[in-house]
Amino acid sequence: QVQLQESGPGLVKPSQTLSLTCIVSGGSITTSAYYWTWMRQPPGKGLEWMGAIGFAGSTYYSPSLKSRTSISRDTSKNQFTLQLSSVTPEDTAVYYCARGTSRSLYNMDRDAYDYWGQGTQVTVSS
Repeated sequence: QVQLQESGPGLVKPSQTLSLTCIVSGGSITTSAYYWTWMRQPPGKGLEWMGAIGFAGSTYYSPSLKSRTSISRDTSKNQFTLQLSSVTPEDTAVYYCARGTSRSLYNMDRDAYDYWGQGTQVTVSS
């Protein structure tokens, strides 16, 4: 059973960089054909696909967030990390990590993912 767990600060000040880590257990992030994804859901809005890192280390970003987003991984710890720079209150959301395949790239359909973290609330406020 694959499990994903988001970790990171719940409160970030405007203009700072948000950093979240997704710790994966029960399966390797280097296993072929899987893509490890970050998504978020602002209050009262739908899911937004942010980016992903593939099993071989390639990265994919939402065009609207690409200039502020970086996703990396630490294969020795079996985890991957989201960094979102220059945050504003509009970045307040529940942030999720999830596992998908190539069909999940740029895809906000929950059915495209087989495992999810429980989500972590991040609030951007001074």
